[in-house]
Amino acid sequence: MLFPPRVSSAVSPARTPSDCRQPRHRPSQQRARAPTAAAPQPGRREGQKARGAQGERGGRRGGAGGDPRGPAGVRRRPPQPRGRGRGGARGPPIAGLLACGSGGCAHPAAAAAGRAMGTVPSALKHCLSYQHLLKEQLWIAEPPAAAHPAQEPQAFGLPEYIKIVEVGPRDGLQNEKVIVPTDIKIELINQLSKTGLPAIEVTSFVSSKWVPQMADHKEVMRGIERHPGVQYPVLTPNLQGFHSAIAAGATEVSVFGAASESFSKMNINCSIEESIEKFEAVTKSARNMNIPVRGYVSCALGCPYEGNVIPEKVAEVSKRLYSMGCYEISLGDTIGVGTPGSMKKLLEAVMKEIPLSALAVHCHDTYGQALANILTAIQMGVAVVDSSVAGLGGCPYAKGATGNVATEDVIYMLNGLGINTGVNLHAVMEAGNFICTALNKKTNSKVAQASFSTGTIN
Repeated sequence: MLFPPRVSSAVSPARTPSDCRQPRHRPSQQRARAPTAAAPQPGRREGQKARGAQGERGGRRGGAGGDPRGPAGVRRRPPQPRGRGRGGARGPPIAGLLACGSGGCAHPAAAAAGRAMGTVPSALKHCLSYQHLLKEQLWIAEPPAAAHPAQEPQAFGLPEYIKIVEVGPRDGLQNEKVIVPTDIKIELINQLSKTGLPAIEVTSFVSSKWVPQMADHKEVMRGIERHPGVQYPVLTPNLQGFHSAIAAGATEVSVFGAASESFSKMNINCSIEESIEKFEAVTKSARNMNIPVRGYVSCALGCPYEGNVIPEKVAEVSKRLYSMGCYEISLGDTIGVGTPGSMKKLLEAVMKEIPLSALAVHCHDTYGQALANILTAIQMGVAVVDSSVAGLGGCPYAKGATGNVATEDVIYMLNGLGINTGVNLHAVMEAGNFICTALNKKTNSKVAQASFSTGTIN
């Protein structure tokens, strides 16, 4: 959204409507208005005297005797004063923000924020002071009540609410080489449960032979604290895993297929058709027990073995999962090769087969495209996004696949768009810091990296 230019209170009388319709700089108009040789232009001093009070009000424009209206009477914007709240500035001036950082700002909230920043380098205080003034947007899930119209989702046609499905405890940890202690997994889930996340994927009821990291699924499932309003789905590849999950207290399950034959055989040791038959048995049993089932389609935007995957193939697998009873289909960019263009084509194909309300996206950030792909998806109406705290993750059977998109980065972007998630970003970053400390690794979240390194989070 374009904002009107800032105009100092010292500028000469306001423009007329006809003036406002004209751009400030138009060389062709300047030449048209220039006086002819028969009527020589008065000198600098004479011109100032002739204009009288107008010239006095306009003041000088950086040079001795300069005309604030510029050559040929074209009005120019005067230089804005720095370090003062004058001249109609829309936001805090730089000097004022630096004063905030040093605790000398007149604004109580900014002054408190400045004192809290401690020894943060002065070059960062401008950004950090402004962030603290916008604390509601950065840390709290709901958008500010007085958000600027440009931030309102309706202005973009975006969803008002995005559901975040946290997959860190399962998809995030399954690729870790060192076995994560059970109590660490439980504590991570318990911390995430307090952030406002509506769904946290807890574990996977698969054979420990194939995914050793998930061998403690029963202990984890029984050890977590369950919070009202939070879903705790688990992954179940077959009927045996489903019954084991239910016995451990699961109230929602997920099945995971693929749009690539090669990946399906590597990931779940069966063809796509064979996997569909197994999933039908799971969904049938789940339906009889009133257990909701979510479906995944892996390699929706590319396969590590077959390369490109055509959108129609993804649409076909998605349709079959939806038809058998999966209430939601999550389209996974397993190796993170997707772009906004390929995401758009994928969704256009899948939306022809299943309702938009039943779609979710699951993006990995291997090529740094995850946030752009998610933005494309929500611009097309998708309102469910999978993500992983601290950007943890990867796939044991997809060589080169790096972590999922970080939950912190997704929430930060959505907060900036004025989209509600119900999630406290600060609390998610704390949970991410906990698990990264336990794993002795650096977070993959750009938002968390910036916040911890600048002292925004202590």
